[in-house]
Amino acid sequence: MVHVEQDLEGTGIEVALQYTDAYAESVYSFANTINTVDGGTHLTGMRAAITRIINDYARKNGLLKDADPNFSGDDTREGLTAIVSIKHRDPQFESQTKVKLMNAEVQTQVQQVPGRGLRCVSGGESEAGRAIVQKCLTSARARDAPRRPATWSSARARWRA
Repeated sequence: MVHVEQDLEGTGIEVALQYTDAYAESVYSFANTINTVDGGTHLTGMRAAITRIINDYARKNGLLKDADPNFSGDDTREGLTAIVSIKHRDPQFESQTKVKLMNAEVQTQVQQVPGRGLRCVSGGESEAGRAIVQKCLTSARARDAPRRPATWSSARARWRA
């Protein structure tokens, strides 16, 4: 479990995250205690930061080779449970229902916060970091499996012909 709380340029940012054995992502976002069910810039910032941090960790520790593509955002969020909450002096919402935060500067601010909190996981070789990368590798392989040709069955079919 990682919990980070920081004030950047007058915006209070709080991020809590944990990886589980689940396959689904469970993420909640709030702006000034309002549940932004459609997310917004704060959620986009958190997701981008997590994807960047995990890819950097995997490359730095040789878990992803130079020829391997980076993990996608979906790969890095599989099994993630997280909450991102911001307190902003002038929140701009998409509509009167306040389901999506639109402040552009918040995305950049939020991208900085998880990185500071995940240093305990991403700094050096850690068991938690390796476990997260293994989960991402499994997700990436499962996503790519339908795209790969069935080499054994196609070779077998040519041999029979």
